[in-house]
Amino acid sequence: MNQSLIQLQGIVKKFPGVLANDHVDLDICSGEIHAILGENGSGKSTLMSILAGLYRPDDGNILVNGVEQKFRSPKDAIDCGIGMIHQHFKLVEPFTVAENITLGEKQTSFILASKKLNDRIIELGIKYGLEINPDAKIWQLSVGEKQRVEIVRMLYRGSKVLVLDEPTAVLTPQEAAELFENLRKMAMAGCAVVLITHKLNEVEAVADRVTVLRQGKVAGVLEKHQINAQEMVRLMVGRSVVMQYARSSSSVGKVVLELNKVKALNDMGLPCLREMSLRVREGEVLGLAGVSGNGQREMAEIIAGLRLIQSGEVLLNGQSISNLSPRAIIDLGVAYVPEDRLGMGLVPDLNTLDNLILKNYHRPEYSGRWLLKPRAVQQNADTLVKQYQVKLASLLQPVKLMSGGNLQKLLLAREISSSPKLMVIVYPARGLDIGATEAVHKLLLELKQQKTAILLISEDLDEIFKLADRVGVVFNGQLTGEFPVEQADLEEVGLLMTGSRTARERINDNEPAHS
Repeated sequence: MNQSLIQLQGIVKKFPGVLANDHVDLDICSGEIHAILGENGSGKSTLMSILAGLYRPDDGNILVNGVEQKFRSPKDAIDCGIGMIHQHFKLVEPFTVAENITLGEKQTSFILASKKLNDRIIELGIKYGLEINPDAKIWQLSVGEKQRVEIVRMLYRGSKVLVLDEPTAVLTPQEAAELFENLRKMAMAGCAVVLITHKLNEVEAVADRVTVLRQGKVAGVLEKHQINAQEMVRLMVGRSVVMQYARSSSSVGKVVLELNKVKALNDMGLPCLREMSLRVREGEVLGLAGVSGNGQREMAEIIAGLRLIQSGEVLLNGQSISNLSPRAIIDLGVAYVPEDRLGMGLVPDLNTLDNLILKNYHRPEYSGRWLLKPRAVQQNADTLVKQYQVKLASLLQPVKLMSGGNLQKLLLAREISSSPKLMVIVYPARGLDIGATEAVHKLLLELKQQKTAILLISEDLDEIFKLADRVGVVFNGQLTGEFPVEQADLEEVGLLMTGSRTARERINDNEPAHS
């Protein structure tokens, strides 16, 4: 490693009722990829927001090249060579790449990007392996290309420290590998790269150093030769966590869910499912991989009765449920956990008592002729919160005040308690730390043991490979590949996710997959 570019000394940040950072020290050196790890609420995002000028520390110092700095805004941080690339990109879709890169620059003409500007963008692209067309509109780019624009924008502004928040959350394995190769080039050119991530395999693959935060404090710093998943988990949660789940040898049962050549439209009235066909059996987890926006969400909504199909058929235990109402489908034994757990799965301003009976309030055990039965509602909530180990201050507080992991456990508690025949779950562990992820995964595996058919939709291939019995790949509204998880190859799945014709042909030709 080279000398320290950034030194954070004794950083303290308090919010009402929360000590987010408790005297945190952090050194970031030029030429290194430095990973910041920690559970949700450990203070890592707050610390990086302080470094990026989004928050001001209550105490402590920030040194850039040995000189103390006071950041009053993100512009101050950028002027000191610090750039942050957020998980959700801050790009203007109708504008060109060049316009986005110079957006906010006073000395640059906003109306037309000059040849000099385009040449500089191309030069940076070649130097760091981030080639991008300066004249392309942002809406025309893939997710991976949009991320390149964000990185090039920071490099164009002279950033020597790049902070990336969950950079591979929506990338295919090939795009992620390409990103890490480019980050390594930046480090070799003297930049410092800081990764905020939950994916331990990525940290093992690319990090030179790891700083682990727990409950607002530094739990440990690991050098390159010390980095391994078990040690990182121990520092993060203070205990060991199951990294791989034992596979059940129980046989699967009859077909529970069948989609037969289903066609449907998205919210813009354009085709999103194109003759989609699949089957899920009792006691089986079918994991569907795919880049977001290829019809997975719409398919889940169709099964749950929230979206109409144009043609084809959806069958549950041999009975057609095509275009039935959500209530009718719930009564037939379908549980649904959407990707937006707070906006769609739960009602943010209602309390835990109300959210847990949203699907059952009309049943005699919870309601009389006109009013709900308070004692039955209270008993239901007490039982489920205890059984599913949901941590909350009060059953009467709005659920929007709960953490992501507890929200997901609350949602799963409601859905699993209905003893469903089919569970449709979308991105079950998105945004959750390793401890909360383990708890959610265990609930799904227990549900599988109860012979429930589970359709698991996720962009996280590690999650799919851990939980699924079969892996399917969705691209452009079609199932482009399907195989038992033991025969699934990570590279093959990644190619199918990008619509690789070669990979799809190999599957269609029934050639054996690499194990």
